[in-house]
Amino acid sequence: MRKTALWWAGHASIAFLLAATLGAQAPSPPPPAPEEPQAPAPAEPAAQQPTFRAGINFVRVDVIVTDRQGNPVTDLTQQDFEVSEDNKPQAIETFRLVKIDTATPVVVSGRSIRTRDDEETAAANENARIFVFFLDDYNTRLGTSMFARKPLVDFVQNQVGPNDLLAVMYPLSPLDSVVLTRNHASVVNALERFEGRKFNYEPRNAIEEKYALYPTEVVERIRRQVSLSALEGLSVKLGALREGRKAIVLVSEGYTAMLPPQMRDQIAAMPGMGNPNRNNPSAGENNTNEERARFSADLDVQRELQDVFDAANRSNTAIYAVDPRGLTTGDFDITDNISFRTSGNALSATQDTLRVLADETDGRAIVNRNDLAKGMQQIIRDSSFYYLVGYNSSPAPQDGKFHEIKVRIKRPGVQIRARKGYWALTATEAVRANTPAKPGAPLAVSRALATLAQPTGTRYARTWVGTSPGEGGKTKVTFVWEPVAAAAGTRREEARSVNLVAASPDGDLYFKGRVGDEPAPAAGSADGGAPPVAAAPRAGASVSFEVPPGKLQLRVAIAGAGSGTLDTDDREVVVPDLTAPDLMFSTPRVHLARSARELQQVTKDLTVAPTASRDFRRTDRVILRFETIGTANVAPTVTSRLLNRQGQRMADLVVAKPADPAQPFVVDLPLSSLAPGEYLVELAAAVEGREPVTELVAFRVGS
Repeated sequence: MRKTALWWAGHASIAFLLAATLGAQAPSPPPPAPEEPQAPAPAEPAAQQPTFRAGINFVRVDVIVTDRQGNPVTDLTQQDFEVSEDNKPQAIETFRLVKIDTATPVVVSGRSIRTRDDEETAAANENARIFVFFLDDYNTRLGTSMFARKPLVDFVQNQVGPNDLLAVMYPLSPLDSVVLTRNHASVVNALERFEGRKFNYEPRNAIEEKYALYPTEVVERIRRQVSLSALEGLSVKLGALREGRKAIVLVSEGYTAMLPPQMRDQIAAMPGMGNPNRNNPSAGENNTNEERARFSADLDVQRELQDVFDAANRSNTAIYAVDPRGLTTGDFDITDNISFRTSGNALSATQDTLRVLADETDGRAIVNRNDLAKGMQQIIRDSSFYYLVGYNSSPAPQDGKFHEIKVRIKRPGVQIRARKGYWALTATEAVRANTPAKPGAPLAVSRALATLAQPTGTRYARTWVGTSPGEGGKTKVTFVWEPVAAAAGTRREEARSVNLVAASPDGDLYFKGRVGDEPAPAAGSADGGAPPVAAAPRAGASVSFEVPPGKLQLRVAIAGAGSGTLDTDDREVVVPDLTAPDLMFSTPRVHLARSARELQQVTKDLTVAPTASRDFRRTDRVILRFETIGTANVAPTVTSRLLNRQGQRMADLVVAKPADPAQPFVVDLPLSSLAPGEYLVELAAAVEGREPVTELVAFRVGS
């Protein structure tokens, strides 16, 4: 039953603060690993893909049209639609039927999601549906969460298409850890570990240890606000990825306004403590004070829910609420010693919260169903068949307010669901949006800085690939990996080794083996030209092998202490021909020294492996080594400069010229004088009569 007549706008600021604090310090389930490469979904025919206009006054609306049986209606034309904004008719300028057919075979593509830019690019493809599973463990019991696992896994394995983007989030998951992926196997793995914690107040982190000593009512209110704030933040994040339709699959038993007297313990972590009503099933019934308190608590929940669906409507995100309790008569177990009437009322109230979130965001509430899988099929239908309608707002509001959108279909006998409205820009935001962007850094600088971008919290290891002259016209390729520490408060298995396969596009094998931990057998005999195998400390490792110039395909599988694979990555590297007469650099090798002993070792030992990291501290010292190529008969002039992130010169750096031409040039760079930020080292080489060359190495300095 919807209660919107009682609602008013509000902001759960306390919940936002708690969510931010808990998300930063509390452990959250490990995010899905980056995906195996998948192909884009089949494109619609050219006639179905008009170019959508853009601008601050252009509005796009996705409209779901079904018949009375819930089947999609796909034969409508633009003339069948009428759109109004704030009850003023609008002229439809663009129109398209989005029809995603997951049964069509796809061709495997090498493109994978490795950075935030990759995520945004993948999300911009409207033929890729977006589903984020919000596993509300705070408001789901352990038993019902185990019941929900199979239908959720079946949904991913049987309903979702290979090009669809998925993610998993918990109430305590930092938003940075929620990264869309096509690696559906990793999502299945996360869903299979879903464990509800409703009414289980055993603390799992330092923050929970503090409030576990609070009364049960306070803990439940904190958990509810954290969960709803995380749901609101997720909606905002999805809205920033694209304007088209997104779906949040909320797995929850709903949100409780107030616990019955039988469960109001003085200390949440100590059931029964200081609660005289623990053994009285009728406590609280027909009590005027209880009714007043519940009315006030219901208003609090309604305000918090409105914050969520307001954010979801702004971001054009539909919430599909899945209640894993199935058909039941009450919210509490018989062992809770609560009357059937109180338990039944609590069930209705929590189910209403799920219905409101779904109804207000054009989603669906899957409640009172033992067959969750059948209900979840509608999620796929809604996301697979809908119309995209676009118009230029005739009022062109710049008031920062919400403006209602209504869509009407002229054909009788159909049901429609559409975006309820949009939030207009303010006048200041409109000016900013229309102001031409200032010229950015040079392209070479931007490309160098882009190498610093890494998805936060989703990588188990960082890698580096460099090239230098080899023997017999070949190029020496060096592969380095280092483990990445887990985000603060996150528990996960650490990377111990990397299984590396290096091959040509035609299948010629150059290297296959384990890099790090214990050595693995080589893929053949040494005299048969078998790839080498490297062993190295568990802190990371490197390996070098020689290959002919051209394309090189690398497959990296990161393993932990167990037998499973933590992460995989496929990439293609273009190996340069370093025998050409052109003036060029070998790949600069970055060495890190954090103590006098390390500095001495790096300085004296030319075989020390470089670091793959480009994130340093001000107390670190960075040593760059590199060779110039194509200068066998002439001594080049080599210079180096320190640049800021705009590519502007900050200081000249000293380049140590080797006494032996076979040895590398060296740049010694202490970081103590640099403020936190991003910088570049520019290397330049010049030979009389030849075109000079430059190379940029980007790095980041922390506190």
